[in-house]
Amino acid sequence: MSVKDVVADRFVEICGERGINTNELATLSGVTPSTAYSMLDKKRRDVSIITIKKFCDGLEITLGEFFSAPAFDELDQEIE
Repeated sequence: MSVKDVVADRFVEICGERGINTNELATLSGVTPSTAYSMLDKKRRDVSIITIKKFCDGLEITLGEFFSAPAFDELDQEIE
């Protein structure tokens, strides 16, 4: 699984736990709905740390809390 996939899955997980849909995440985070949908779309390869931070701010969690999920520890090395 790619870093992008894990990031998208993590936000979907947190939003699901809180009953928040993508439009609500966008509103809470101060981004456009299209930005939120793009960030959560696994087909899109770009991941913006600024957008991740905005989502975390909107969800009132720290970057440390976001990245503390086991899925991030299980990612393969990017350098081959």
